[in-house]
Amino acid sequence: MNVLHDISLKQYNTFGIDSVAKHMVALRCSTDYDDFADYISQNMQMLDTLFVLGGGSNVVFSGDYNGIIVHPADPIDGGIKLLSRDEDICMVEARAGVVWDDFVSFCIRNGWHGLENLAGIPGTVGASPVQNIGAYGKEAKDVIDRVHVYDLQQNSQCWLENKECHFGYRHSVFKEFGVTRYLVDRVVFRLTSHFVPDLSYKGLEEAWNSIDEHEREFVDDATLMAMTVRKVRKSKLPDTAVIGSAGSFFKNPVVDGEIYRRIKERYPNVVAFPAGDDKYKISAGWMIEQCGWKGRNMGEVGVYEKQALVLVNRGNCKGHDVVALSEAIINDVNTSFGIKLYPEVIII
Repeated sequence: MNVLHDISLKQYNTFGIDSVAKHMVALRCSTDYDDFADYISQNMQMLDTLFVLGGGSNVVFSGDYNGIIVHPADPIDGGIKLLSRDEDICMVEARAGVVWDDFVSFCIRNGWHGLENLAGIPGTVGASPVQNIGAYGKEAKDVIDRVHVYDLQQNSQCWLENKECHFGYRHSVFKEFGVTRYLVDRVVFRLTSHFVPDLSYKGLEEAWNSIDEHEREFVDDATLMAMTVRKVRKSKLPDTAVIGSAGSFFKNPVVDGEIYRRIKERYPNVVAFPAGDDKYKISAGWMIEQCGWKGRNMGEVGVYEKQALVLVNRGNCKGHDVVALSEAIINDVNTSFGIKLYPEVIII
């Protein structure tokens, strides 16, 4: 294991917050995972101090971290392996430290399909089952077959099948137990041998149908879909290499039909989607915009001018600045709509 001490986390989180970790353990191969699991089994008092940090695209550090940051790093062996393939199905395994968008591109190049709508999402493969990442009508749960984990409480390894992962909207069994139980080692994806475009998201369908026919002649459909997804994302989300952010900051709340109808009566243009059983998912970004936060700043942190769901680093913000802005937004939305927003990002 490669153990670092008193290390700045600025380059390890896309918000660009300069917190300091007391310890960081980088895991790049199975031996590293084995050694780390053995270490924890002999030092169980350290278990509650762990935090797994992949690409840092979904986290805000409110201050320095005095425990152990566990960092699944770039695998030594590349980390991607085709397990099996037939006329219809491709079973592909990827290690936790593989960069997610690199994995998507690798699969498309090799003719393994199903990840195209998830192109451009920052972070690592290991975060995909934890967060049940999703975009444009697709979620990780739709393509994950099983997840190999280290059970740190039992000092054992096991496979969790898709149903055992308890996937929900930005939720999984890994969130239920936190890192004190499961550490994701690698993920097996059930992909397809033939590309079929998923256009269930209206905005993506419009972008796909507007592609020039001349462009289609030179790029295969799967690659073109991934390019389209990235283009749509870029139109709404900031490039974290230029503007620090953690992507969508808040979850879209799901409310009862009675609450939805009350809001629609007051705001006929409310952005919402049916969620089954007379429930509706209301756009958090829409509510934030109605409260006048879009494009506003609070010191060194602000709300992105192109998408109210995104908070951004306006210079050299601190974690507590981000927390203060998010709490102000939560209070305003609750006052205006009677709905409490919850962060999608993890605040440490």
